[in-house]
Amino acid sequence: MNDILKQDIEFIHKQVDFSRLENKTVLVTGATGLIGSSIIISMLEWNRKNDKKINVIAVVRNTEKAKKVFSDYSDDEINYLVADICSINIDAISADYIIHGASQTSSKAFVNEPVETIMTAIQGTKNMLDIARKSSCSGFVYLSSMEVYGTPLTDEKIYEDRPSNLNVMEVRTCYPESKRMCENLCVSYSSEYDVPAKVVRLTQTFGTGVQYNDGRVFAEFARCVVEGRNIVLKTKGETKRNYLYTADAVTAILTILLDGEPANAYNAANEETYCSIYEMACEVAKLNEKGIEVVIEENNDLSKFGYAPTLKMNLSTDKLKALGWKPAYKLLDMYSRMIKTMVK
Repeated sequence: MNDILKQDIEFIHKQVDFSRLENKTVLVTGATGLIGSSIIISMLEWNRKNDKKINVIAVVRNTEKAKKVFSDYSDDEINYLVADICSINIDAISADYIIHGASQTSSKAFVNEPVETIMTAIQGTKNMLDIARKSSCSGFVYLSSMEVYGTPLTDEKIYEDRPSNLNVMEVRTCYPESKRMCENLCVSYSSEYDVPAKVVRLTQTFGTGVQYNDGRVFAEFARCVVEGRNIVLKTKGETKRNYLYTADAVTAILTILLDGEPANAYNAANEETYCSIYEMACEVAKLNEKGIEVVIEENNDLSKFGYAPTLKMNLSTDKLKALGWKPAYKLLDMYSRMIKTMVK
């Protein structure tokens, strides 16, 4: 484990009372993803440090990949459940807490496989909620997205009760609209079956754990810094949003899991990071000591990339902060820490 990750784990342990999960079973879907794996590692390291036992079940589709992600841990420390969340055997599983993070995340898939994107979200989430209901679980968190708000066009703060202006006749809307439906499933299960389901609406999250070949924009910016290449934008980079560091996302999710109100949604972001993609690219370029530039090469046909429309997503996190949470890492800190841990 590298020093940056060790620091992240120590930070998470100071922010969250893991003793409340002691002798409990925590099921995590999307376990090999950036956020899911970070949550699981934080629990496994707490077990080691305290000689305690949080029983962790990692729902994975590929055991080989999972064992690479969690190569520092033995089979005695983590339980792998190999399953597709859409066809998982509900009756064979029980958990005290569930963190449901499995989802399609590829922008290209949103336009190339919209039906699969929708059905994976809805059927997978229903199955997880059914497990929570059957288990009489103590806490359930669904990892949603800032995209449920659609395409805001002003810099005004966005609170959790803001309506959406999503265009359901656009194919790419399959992703945010399926997220909205899953959020309502959480509310519905809470109302009808008393499942303590909560929703976290995450902004774009990155940091320690991002793979070098990650296809998302923030990873490309980091690679440009490492390789000394100019940052090339395919748009003018006018979209503005907040960002969030991996460790801050973990503390947000666990805070909501333990202290959030059922049938409620919480924005998770670092409000201080609000900027345009172009502004972010210019700041990140400064991390290369020899100097790289930001170049705009507009592409007239962006639909094939699955990019979201130009928007301004200025999330308010007042509701989450009221639970005692606050982020610790600013934008360039996020990039510096990520770059130091990205392995070619």
